[in-house]
Amino acid sequence: MTTRTPPHVTLFDYGAGNLHSLAKGLEAGGARVTITPDWTEALSRDALILPGVGSFGAAVRALEGHADTVREALEAGLPCLGICLGMQLLFDGSEEGEGRGIGLLPGQVRRIRARVVPQMGWNDVDTTPDPLFEGLHASGSGSGVPGGEPADAPHVSAETSRGMTGDESGSGPDVTAVTSPGMTGGEHGDAPHVSAVTSSGMTAYYANSFICEATDPESVIAWSDYGEERFAAAVRRGRSWGVQFHPEKSSAAGLRLLRNFLSEVTR
Repeated sequence: MTTRTPPHVTLFDYGAGNLHSLAKGLEAGGARVTITPDWTEALSRDALILPGVGSFGAAVRALEGHADTVREALEAGLPCLGICLGMQLLFDGSEEGEGRGIGLLPGQVRRIRARVVPQMGWNDVDTTPDPLFEGLHASGSGSGVPGGEPADAPHVSAETSRGMTGDESGSGPDVTAVTSPGMTGGEHGDAPHVSAVTSSGMTAYYANSFICEATDPESVIAWSDYGEERFAAAVRRGRSWGVQFHPEKSSAAGLRLLRNFLSEVTR
């Protein structure tokens, strides 16, 4: 039997925070992970991960002088997964004028227009058919992936998210620490819930003040609602994906999504 070589992925470091949770999630999915602040090295591996840790301005400064090179590599087929801030970097830029993004996807990043900002906690993700969401769309009323909760478990809304732990710098709950109400073996039984598969998609953990306005609607492969806003939860162009939520903080469903991405890398 032929043993498949684990994909070697680069987790780009903007210099803004701890990437440990995401690296652990990728390794759990079977990847070798290199963390680097060097774009030349980052583009030399099997796939590029743009993490959700840091601010748009700081990430754009790290990208300065390299945006065209990164975009050309992605257009040539280098697999990429942008997470939260990383998804935002795939677009043209920010309405706050903080600099130029990679420009792989047309559109702008803007602040959420809601009473409570940031969005902090669990939210539903309405997915469309895509390999990234394989196994994350249930028929009927929905059922949890291994380790998950039923689809009707409570989640955090715009009205209840204030006071949740975590922030945009990525200090939300670690995927290994979040448990759901009534689950045994964990000390966090009062957490909202572990992410689940629902009849229309999944639930996932968000920690964001900004969203992406994609001018190409065909690039949007999932949606979420927050307050009065319906926004792009995930996007795709070619072999590049972006998710506005944090899969590394979204328990079993998030780990499944990371594994799905790694499966696409090795195709």
